[in-house]
Amino acid sequence: MKKKLILELDGQWVLSRRNDEVLPVEFIKTRLEGVPEFLCKESSLVSLSVLFDDGVLSVEDAVNKVKKIFTAQYPDDKTEDILSINVEEYAEITEAAEDEEVCEEMDDKDDDGDFTSDVLNFPVRQEEENKKIEKNNADVIREIDLLVGAEEFKDVAKEIIEISSEIKRTNTHEVFFNQCYLFSIGDGRGFSTYLSLLSRLIEGAGLCKMHPRPVREVGIEEYKDGPEPFSEAVRILESGDEENVRVVGIDISEWMDKTDNKFFKQFLRTVEKHAKEFIIVFKVPFVDKDVLESIRFSLNDLLSVRALSFPPLNQSEIKMLAQEELNRFNMSLTKTAWDCFFERIFEEKRDGKFYGINTVKKVIKELVYCKQLLNARTKKTDTVITKKEAKSICSDIGESGVGGFELLSQLVGSEGIKKRIEEIIAQIQLSLSDDSIERPPIHMRFVGNPGTGKTTVARIIGKILKEKGVLRVGNFYEYAGRDLCGCYVGETAPKTASICRDAYGSVLFIDEAYSLYRGDDNSRDYGREALDTLIAEMENHRSDFVVIMAGYTDDMDKLMKGNTGLASRMPYTIEFPNFTREQLYDIFVSMVKGKFKYEEQLFDSARKYFNNISDEVLQAKEFSNARFVRNLFERTWAKAAMRCQLSGSRKIVLTKEDFEHASADKEFVQKAVQRTRIGF
Repeated sequence: MKKKLILELDGQWVLSRRNDEVLPVEFIKTRLEGVPEFLCKESSLVSLSVLFDDGVLSVEDAVNKVKKIFTAQYPDDKTEDILSINVEEYAEITEAAEDEEVCEEMDDKDDDGDFTSDVLNFPVRQEEENKKIEKNNADVIREIDLLVGAEEFKDVAKEIIEISSEIKRTNTHEVFFNQCYLFSIGDGRGFSTYLSLLSRLIEGAGLCKMHPRPVREVGIEEYKDGPEPFSEAVRILESGDEENVRVVGIDISEWMDKTDNKFFKQFLRTVEKHAKEFIIVFKVPFVDKDVLESIRFSLNDLLSVRALSFPPLNQSEIKMLAQEELNRFNMSLTKTAWDCFFERIFEEKRDGKFYGINTVKKVIKELVYCKQLLNARTKKTDTVITKKEAKSICSDIGESGVGGFELLSQLVGSEGIKKRIEEIIAQIQLSLSDDSIERPPIHMRFVGNPGTGKTTVARIIGKILKEKGVLRVGNFYEYAGRDLCGCYVGETAPKTASICRDAYGSVLFIDEAYSLYRGDDNSRDYGREALDTLIAEMENHRSDFVVIMAGYTDDMDKLMKGNTGLASRMPYTIEFPNFTREQLYDIFVSMVKGKFKYEEQLFDSARKYFNNISDEVLQAKEFSNARFVRNLFERTWAKAAMRCQLSGSRKIVLTKEDFEHASADKEFVQKAVQRTRIGF
């Protein structure tokens, strides 16, 4: 006789193992598949069903085998508190058995074709229905428990289940429907998923019957002096039906600081009027708790509102989401391949367009596609993605095998900068080795014109500080100053804090940092709020990450003078002078030699071009130095590529003519004005 073992793991314990290379159920399943007596069936993140024949293996031996595998892998955890194992009879349903069931069912009919046992079986069927509801509730709660983050939502879900029996017993459903919700949640954090889970939870608890399309979402347009922005939301509310309830998510982000407006209050009265037909969930961005409470208080004038916060995903939560997605495709990443995955995630964050769960899933699908393409080409079926394979989705994961100071030495014109960095590192190392010396803040400011190497040097400094044991991670996070600012009141502080949290143990590089300070006391300027939050993070985590602010010399001086607390926390200043003509030429040569084959006459033309750049251009604040050289280099090989395409050649060799055609374009010819010579 076949039996089924049902393995259930504690949900919170599973969440605590989110950083494991392989999640617990997947590990146990893999080990059990190697035991001939076992056949693994359905599985989820917290459960696994296993079949075995008790004629071959006793129940006691089967249970002990499972426990032994679990204990061997997790010896420090109490098995009895984490793992529960239930045993059930297992009978496969055959076509004959189904026919027999149908015959027995027909025998229960009387001459009129009615089921005579319906009335007699009603209590049994009611009990079965109750069990079905309990199971549905348990399934939804388990699914909610396994959500990454969202602790406040989990608490509300348990509260709804807890109160549902009392609501039904006293028939006071209007008390429940009087409750609205206010979600403080960022893009890509799963708003639609939470609405869907809420609808399933409420219907499963027997509090109402849901509409076949139970969830609707609508946004209130930006402020206008009239009722027009609310027309779509009002139309949805007026189509309500008490017999078929819906959950409606209403994005009020554009009205966060206008909730006292008469048209908004009028809209809230419409919401109140249709309270029995909808579960209302208002949405705003993830904002400071004080701001969220202020919004809730304003909404609470007409409605009973419960506020819930959904913080941005941290690194461990992102990894767990990625692991779940990998499991869907039966793929896994090596330990070093995870570095590439997170580098890609950081790239997604840098442009300010990170959409949380959706972005994580997108990156994992890109990885899986690259792996499947490789398998197709090599005729393999490998399911482990290595670092070498994962590199394909990253634009830059740093130079491996080359030390930080060696990289610094390779930079054109870095001699003075290298000496200054050596002094800074020596001071930091001394303070680390001598407890009698107070460790100084290690935050820095880079001053100089664009294209002088500030970003490149900041990236290398992170590598050096990791090599010297000052930083534990050594990654590099690059943002523009205004990237730290939110779009709405109260959004800036948590956004800045989240960016800093990502950079703990690493370097946070803020270009154009002066854009955070406007030199006035404008309370609507979110730059001031971003600076205040940043200064607090720099102080509270002064030993765990490095903030490097960069910008023009004059603008950075203005920023520091206007923020004494900031200046005192950034003791190190590195100046980046403009490149000389000779250095600009050397940079161009290094770019060409690093990428293409070339004719020697190319460099003669290049030298002549750079020598003719005027002092006025070189000293201009807007001259972009190495960035200008890179643009000229890319224009040169673009000309070569076009020439080769027209001639049918597939081999690109850069020539003198390619450079001359590129440098003759308007933006380059204006820079190369013949210098005036003194004398006769």
